[in-house]
Parts: sequence; C-alpha cells; structure tokens
Amino acid sequence: MERLREILLAADDRNREAVEACGDDTRLVADLGFSSVSMLYMVIAIEEEFDIRFENVGTADFETLGQVVDYIEAKLK
Repeated sequence: MERLREILLAADDRNREAVEACGDDTRLVADLGFSSVSMLYMVIAIEEEFDIRFENVGTADFETLGQVVDYIEAKLK
C-alpha cells in the first residue's frame, strides 16, 4: 500500500492528505478526486513500478484502492 500511495501522489498530488490517509476502501474518484488522466498516469506508473501490464481492464474497472491492490497482487503471482 505504501508503494501505491507514492504512485498515487505522483499521479495526482492535489489531494495529498487524502492519499496519505487512504486504505483499501478509499474510492479513487469519489474520495481522491482522480480524473481519467490521473487514472491513466496511475496505471502507467503501476505498470512500470511492478513490471506488470493491465490487460483486459480499463481504469473505470477500479473503484477502490483495494481493487487496484488485488489486481496487482494477482498479476504478481
């Protein structure tokens, strides 16, 4: 989660306090105010950081940080 927080801040640092306090149930758009551009930056950064590829999913498929974490963990197995 800590690595993901760093990625989120790099993607969009306008809401630093919310990102630093985020958890699995934090909603990317509703709670963090992420735009489609911020989501795209997040995906690119995650792909680079974890050396994975987002396949057959779009940014709209992830509502919460927990869903993003679950996807990353599944891809790393």
